[in-house]
Amino acid sequence: MIRKLKNGQYRLYSRKINPDTGKRRNLGTFDSREAAEKQEREVQYFKRH
Repeated sequence: MIRKLKNGQYRLYSRKINPDTGKRRNLGTFDSREAAEKQEREVQYFKRH
């Protein structure tokens, strides 16, 4: 899940909610949405290989 922050950056959050905190894990902050989407694809690839 990618969300735009108030400062114009994009943050990648995990799809599942962390049971310990009840929130989503921060998987990185990026300057562009394209960079965040690229990282999300890499994360999904890593999870399945």
